Amino acid sequence: MLRVSVICQGRLKEPYYIAACQEYMKRLSAFCKVQVTELAEDGDVAARIPKGAYVIALCIEGEKLSSPALAERLRELTNRGVSSVCFLIGGSEGLPESAKKAADFRLSMSDMTFPHHLARVMVLEQLYRAFSINAGTKYHK
Repeated sequence: MLRVSVICQGRLKEPYYIAACQEYMKRLSAFCKVQVTELAEDGDVAARIPKGAYVIALCIEGEKLSSPALAERLRELTNRGVSSVCFLIGGSEGLPESAKKAADFRLSMSDMTFPHHLARVMVLEQLYRAFSINAGTKYHK
């Protein structure tokens, strides 16, 4: 089973973001082992990357993927024998350059700017959607 880590600068405080993240983590548990790590806003993201993980940095200058394309990327990684994927989400100032340099792939969610708290929910939802696509469920229409 694929291990997915989401390393985030900044802590969730709003109950609605916390509830949404918990719901998607519960749903994801059917497809992967998921772990979210919260760091302080200035926490060293790169230092927390699991050894051997394929690292995806969320940053505005990254490549945009559709939901099916993200699903395909995860499927390809699994087929290549990758057992751990790590997503990096920066704080209000974005990801530090050291974290971006540690990434195997840079992913942009949009040209728009989102609060990092909402980005966490969006990443977890898109992961659930990607796994659902790969499993052939009806979640993705």
